[in-house]
Amino acid sequence: MNLLTRIAQFYCDGFRQMTWGRALWLLIGIKLFVIFVILRLIFFRPAMQGMSEEEKQETVAGSIINPSSQ
Repeated sequence: MNLLTRIAQFYCDGFRQMTWGRALWLLIGIKLFVIFVILRLIFFRPAMQGMSEEEKQETVAGSIINPSSQ
C-alpha cells in the first residue's frame, strides 16, 4: 500500500504545481465536450429515428443480408 500512496502523492503534487498544465487540461476538456456532445447533436442524428421496432428490425436485417443495396 505504501507504493500506491507514494504514486498518488506524486501525481497530486504534480497537478498542484502545474502552471500551464491546468489551462491545457481545461482546453482538452472543452475539446472533448465539443467533439462528443455538440458535434453529436448537430451532425450525427439517429438514422432510424421515428421508425417502429418492426421497421428498425427490417432495416437492419436488410442491411445485413444485402449490404450492397445501400
